[in-house]
Amino acid sequence: MANSLLFKLFRPPVFTQLASLRSSYVFWGKPAAAGTRRFSTEPPPETISRYPIPYKKDLPYDIVELMEEVESKGGFLPNVFKVLSHRPAEFRAFFAYYNELMNKETGRLSKADRELIVVATSAHNKCLYCVVSHSALHRIYSKKATLSDQVAVNYENAELGPRERAMLDFAMAVCRCDTITEQHFKSLEEVGFDREDAWDVAAIAAFFAMSNRLAHLTDMRPNLEFYNMGRLPRDKSKDKAEGE
Repeated sequence: MANSLLFKLFRPPVFTQLASLRSSYVFWGKPAAAGTRRFSTEPPPETISRYPIPYKKDLPYDIVELMEEVESKGGFLPNVFKVLSHRPAEFRAFFAYYNELMNKETGRLSKADRELIVVATSAHNKCLYCVVSHSALHRIYSKKATLSDQVAVNYENAELGPRERAMLDFAMAVCRCDTITEQHFKSLEEVGFDREDAWDVAAIAAFFAMSNRLAHLTDMRPNLEFYNMGRLPRDKSKDKAEGE
């Protein structure tokens, strides 16, 4: 009971926000009907991991509850939830730290900034899952349909402002295990960041270095929904017509 209550406090709100964000954009396929649950009691037919995906009935209640909430509100269940449920204790630890890094309200990093760090460092680490899924989240938060694609290919040639470039330079230095010097901090401070922000940038790069390697280990595959998410604004005139 205590573990379940503690875990609820660390739920990653980004996925519970997907429904409202999702309604503004065009996705692959059709959204789930209101109130439906598409988290099957059977393992998924597609291959999303080289490790077995647990049956729903075999998972702890708090993890099932989170999965059903995410799928109900977001319209689909990101495969990372299914894959990491293979080890429930690590699942809880992963998403607790994820939430602390990616959804904190303090500091000068926006949600779009955080997602762009993940895209750049995950591209360096050749992680298909994280590049695809976090590019989608960056498109939603930033309202920029192409920047994450540019960063995924080569952030040095992407259309970045000085602030974003300094942020990604610092993140990539951490990602590459460069020796971090005072000059790295100075470059961030020159564009308005402080040392606590530097910690945030580094922690995100470090956490996703671990996440990238787990994705490689498991051969985690991204959901098709991520590929088109946030690319095309929904035609609101059609929505209005359908509602009449």
